Amino acid sequence: MTFTIACYGVRPNEVPYFNDLNKYGYELTLIEDLLTHDNIETAYNHDAVLLRGNCVADRENIEKMKDHGVKYVFTRTVGFNHIDLDAAKDYNLEVARVPSYSPNAIAELSLTLAMMLLRHTAHTTARTSKRNFIVDNTMFSKEIRNCKVGIIGTGKIGFTEAQLFKGLGATVLGYDIYENDAVRDVLTYTSLDDLLAESDIVSLHVPYIPGENDKMVNAEFISKMKPGAILINTARGELQDNEAILEALKSNHLEGFGTDVFANEKDLFFKQFGEDQDLPDPVVEELINMYPRVLVTPHIGSNTDEALMNMIETSYENFNDVLETGSTANSVL
Repeated sequence: MTFTIACYGVRPNEVPYFNDLNKYGYELTLIEDLLTHDNIETAYNHDAVLLRGNCVADRENIEKMKDHGVKYVFTRTVGFNHIDLDAAKDYNLEVARVPSYSPNAIAELSLTLAMMLLRHTAHTTARTSKRNFIVDNTMFSKEIRNCKVGIIGTGKIGFTEAQLFKGLGATVLGYDIYENDAVRDVLTYTSLDDLLAESDIVSLHVPYIPGENDKMVNAEFISKMKPGAILINTARGELQDNEAILEALKSNHLEGFGTDVFANEKDLFFKQFGEDQDLPDPVVEELINMYPRVLVTPHIGSNTDEALMNMIETSYENFNDVLETGSTANSVL
C-alpha cells in the first residue's frame, strides 16, 4: 500500500530533489505554501506531513490532521518549535526531525555576510550600480587576517565557520558552555566577555532555548563588544534584541549587522511587500532601511544543494524507519 506524504514549503527549485531522492516510492503531494490554518485541508487523507520551519502545527491543526488520517508529523528542520508536542502526544501522532545537515551551508552564509560588511561590498556595489565609481572613505577596510573573529557556539556549524575564517588568516576565538576539544586546533576558547571585547566580528551559532536565552544579544551584551565590530546571526531570531542592535548601529558602536533570522519571521519572510507598505515590525523596518550597514537574508542558510539533499534524505529515512521498525532515532516524542 502506498504511503502518502504532504510536503510543505517545497520551492520550485526543490521539486526535482524531492522526486529524484524518493527511492522508497512514497506518494508525494508537493505544496509550495507553508502549512497554515487556511490550507490545513491539503493535509487531509495523507498518512504523513513533512514540514519546514514556520509551518503551523499547533493544536488546532494537529487535531484536524488526526481527524483526517494523518499519523506522522515530521519536519525536515533541526528545530521543531513550530510543532505543538503536547498536542501531538495527546493525539498519538509521531514527531521526528532532521538533527543535522550540511554545516557548511550556514557557516558559508555567516562568512559571506561578515566579509560583505567588513569589505563594504554591498555599499560599494550599490554605488556602482548607480554609475558612481568614486572611491569614498567607507570603502576602506581591514584585511580579515588582521582581525579577530569570535564564534559563540562551537558545534558543527560554529566549528566549520571557524575553519573557514582561520583559512582566510583570521585569529578565531570561541565561547561555548560545552567546550569542544576537536575545535582547539582552529580557535582559542576564552570567556564571553573577553571574546566580545576583542572580536572585530562576532557570529552566533547557539540554539534558542525559550525562557533561557531570549534576547541574549541585548544592550548589555552589545556594550561589551569592541567598538566598530560586526555582528552576525544565522542561528535564531529570538536570540537578538532588535531595538538594542538598532540603537548600537545608530550610535556607531556597531559597524554592521548581518542576519538570516528574526523572531516572528513568518510575518515577514517569504512575502513580497510593496515599497509604500509598512513592514509588520517598525524596528525591523528601521534595521532594513539601514542597508548596506544592515544585511538581511530571508532564512536562506540551509538553502543549498547539499543541505537540501541532507534534509530530504534524512526525512525519507525517518519515514522508512518508522514504517519498517516502528521507530526512528530522530524521533522527538
